[in-house]
Amino acid sequence: MKIAKQTAVTIHYKLSNAQGEQIESSFGAEPMLYLHGAENIIPGLESALEGKEVGDKLEVEVEAEQGYGEYHDGLKQEVPLSAFGDIEDIVPGMRFIAETEMGQRPVQVTQVNDETVTVDGNHPLAGQSLHFSVEIMTVREATDEEMAHGHIHAEGGSCGHDHDEACNDEKPGCDGNGGCGCH
Repeated sequence: MKIAKQTAVTIHYKLSNAQGEQIESSFGAEPMLYLHGAENIIPGLESALEGKEVGDKLEVEVEAEQGYGEYHDGLKQEVPLSAFGDIEDIVPGMRFIAETEMGQRPVQVTQVNDETVTVDGNHPLAGQSLHFSVEIMTVREATDEEMAHGHIHAEGGSCGHDHDEACNDEKPGCDGNGGCGCH
């Protein structure tokens, strides 16, 4: 079976930056499962996997615009230390969810001064070209439930609600680990 929209795909991958430094790898660990066509992985990688089959191995170069996007200076800002309330020992690398004009957004602390904290709302890999080494492990048709939820459930996993009932605001949502927080 070839990888196409609404297929459940399992891959092993190694991700490196343009300098060849390894960022992460699933080899020697659990492979990654995703629903093809549901925007669960970056567009450049998903596009490169289209039409591939079990056993295929490929090297994929993904430019920033097809990866985590270009870096936007406007997403980096200084905020008063007081905005962090009772949180003590704020250090670079810490991640928070910030309330913005565009809703909640993950940010990472990049610098801490006496009265201010610099946070960056860009993805840590924004603006970077990425290199993937990929091996396709399995490809199967996605279940109706997986398609309704937009992600793959672990083998035997279920959300515990009707197959055609999607998660919504009243139901907290799928947990992304093969099950669902919906009841």
